[in-house]
Order: sequence, then C-alpha cells, then structure tokens
Amino acid sequence: MTTRLTKTVAATLATAALLAYPAAAFAAAHQPVAFNPAASTAQGLRGAVVSATPIAHLTAAQLDAAAADFPDAPRSSYGVTAYRLIYRTVDPHGRPTTASGIVVLPDGRRGALTAVEYLHGTSATKKDAASVDDTSTDRLVTALFAGQGLVGVAPDYLGLGAGPGLHPYIDTKTEISASVDLLTAARTFAGRHGVALKRDVLVTGFSQGGRASLAFGRALSRGEAGPSRLGAIRAVAGPYDLLGQELPAAFDGRVIPPTATFYLGYFVTAWNRTVGLYDDPREAFQAPYAATVEGLFDGTHTFEEIVAGLPDSPEKLFTPEFAEQLQHPAGRFLQALRQADRICQDWTPRVPVHLYNGTKDTDVVASNADSCAASLRSRGASVTVHSMGAVDHVGTAFAAFPEIIRAYARWA
Repeated sequence: MTTRLTKTVAATLATAALLAYPAAAFAAAHQPVAFNPAASTAQGLRGAVVSATPIAHLTAAQLDAAAADFPDAPRSSYGVTAYRLIYRTVDPHGRPTTASGIVVLPDGRRGALTAVEYLHGTSATKKDAASVDDTSTDRLVTALFAGQGLVGVAPDYLGLGAGPGLHPYIDTKTEISASVDLLTAARTFAGRHGVALKRDVLVTGFSQGGRASLAFGRALSRGEAGPSRLGAIRAVAGPYDLLGQELPAAFDGRVIPPTATFYLGYFVTAWNRTVGLYDDPREAFQAPYAATVEGLFDGTHTFEEIVAGLPDSPEKLFTPEFAEQLQHPAGRFLQALRQADRICQDWTPRVPVHLYNGTKDTDVVASNADSCAASLRSRGASVTVHSMGAVDHVGTAFAAFPEIIRAYARWA
C-alpha cells in the first residue's frame, strides 16, 4: 500500500530538475489563479476550484528522460504542463473542506480530450503528495498519461498535500469524494484552457490507489460523478480484500513484520477517528508506543521517522487483546471492514476490469487481486488478473504502468 515508488525513482533520476519549472520566465508568466473562493464558499459547491497554480512544465523529450525507470513506456507525443488545484470537497462527516490535487494538460491540444484519473498509494507525509513534491513519481506517472495526449488528474486525497487536517487512511467514502470532486474541478479548469473532458473517464491507481480505483470506478458506473462515466479501469497491487486477505497476511508473515507494523499503525489510528476502535491509545498500543504513535501519523513526519518510531512487528506494537481484535474482528469494526470490502462485491462493472499483481509482493499480497476478481466474476463481470511475475510491491508498479499507459494511449 506504500508509495515508496516515489523515493525509489527520486534516488535514481534527476526528477526534481525535470519536474520543476525549467525557467524563471515560466513561473513569472504563470501565477496562481484564484477562482473566486468566497463565492464558492457561499454556494457550498463541491468540486469548485479555489485556485490553480502551475507547478511543472516538461517537453516530450524531458518527460521521456524522467521516465527512465519505465523503459517499456511508450514515448511521449506531447510536452505537458502540470497545475496544482485547490478545490472544495467534504470531510468524512460531510462537512465542507478543501483538498489539493494535480491536473496535467498536454501542450498544444484543445477540444474534447479523455481524462485519466490516477490514484496514488499510501503516504503518511503531507509534503510527499504529487501537488507539492517535485520529485513525486505519482506526479510523473500522471504526466506520462498527459504525454500521450490525455488529461492527467490525480487527487492528493484529504489531509495530504495542501489539504488541511489529517488523512482518513483507507476511507472509501472520502477517497471517492476527493476523486469525484477533483474531476469536477478539472472539468472547470480544463475548460478555461480550451479543453472539454469527454464523458468516459479512464481510472488507474497503485496500492491504496489500486483499491481506491475500484471504489471510484464503482461511483462512476453508478452516475455519482455528474456527466462522467467509467470508460476503463486498471488497478495495480491494491488491498481489495482487507478482511479476507490483507489483515490476515499482516499477522501471518506474508506481509513482512516491519511493513505490517507501519500499515497497521497508520490504519488503526486513522480508523479510530472514522470508525472508533479505542477510547484511549493504551487500550490498543503497548508502552511506550501508546504515547507516541498517533503523533507519528500526523502528516508532518517522514516515512523514515515513522519507521524509526515504531517496533519491528505488530506483536510489539499492539496489546495482546487488541491484536486479537485485529485478527478476529467483531462488532462495528467487522461491519466497517465488510462495508469497505464491498468495492469488489456489490457491483458489476460494465467495462472489463484489469488487476495487476506481483508474486513477491510483501506489502499487498497477490491474493487480494484473485479474491476481488473471483467476487466480481461471480456477478458477471469480465476481469483479467495480470501477474507481473516475481516482483515486489514497487516492482509490480514499474512493470504494470508501461502496459497501462500504452493501453490508455489508444483513447487519446
């Protein structure tokens, strides 16, 4: 579920230089544009654009150079310009808030274009989001779609990037609302650049975003995104089956213990805010972590700082009683898990579904895709599971996205 993909590429590419402004003249000519936020507040408009700021410009050659770790990706046909949008949405309780995300336009293209919405994987750090981190591979992947002549759209989700508050991690409801509302904002913004988004939307995502892709695709198929509808869906290494696959794997060793500790710490502290899992951290976490674990996931700490502040196994993080509850859920926790897992259970996609996994993935076990596929097929859906071979979590993404970019380029 992690986005260590970003840091892997950043370590091997000069991505920061390529994804930042190429010249001061570009920044001077493209100042942030406000979209009358006072009026949108008064009207309570979800999806209203508060501001739009240019954050990157790449030629087609620069884009291909930045994508060196995706050697099988098709060459770019267009240069691209990326913008950070601040837009209006709702929090987990339905109250008005704002969120950030990016929209990437192919340079020189106008008229009706197809949008690709890319949903990113787990991040516990605000500044790692695609809208603010110039080294973000999530930004790069979104830009690669635009380089094919598509419009790239990528929400940061609530509480990440420039969004206020904490991120409600693995919260299906707000993953959908943040994605739907950014798509609405992208329609408005693109229109001001002479681009009309076509009705069909292509959906993809990695890890947490793979899971969110199924939820967002379901919302599109049900007409929950205004004029938009689901055109295609390709999801990579998502934890689609929390109850049946991913939670058991976090305790039986299929997810390696330090990794499981990070995910579970993030998951439990976030779900305590949205679902309610404990009244006092000492009910869930052992000393000394009960006093510090919630603060580690406040959005200000880096991945490395969080890991350094956690033990190396779930058994050392959680009290025995709470670890038992995680392994054998009951009550409202069980109900919430069942509700979350309905993304593969209560709809029949009208377009083929493509799921990608890797046999050596010790973050999100490959059986998540098999479980989701079996459930959707039982409802009559056409689902293909693509094994990317003996690759780990990040390796699955590097192997899958060139295929996905090539498949979606046909819609340009």
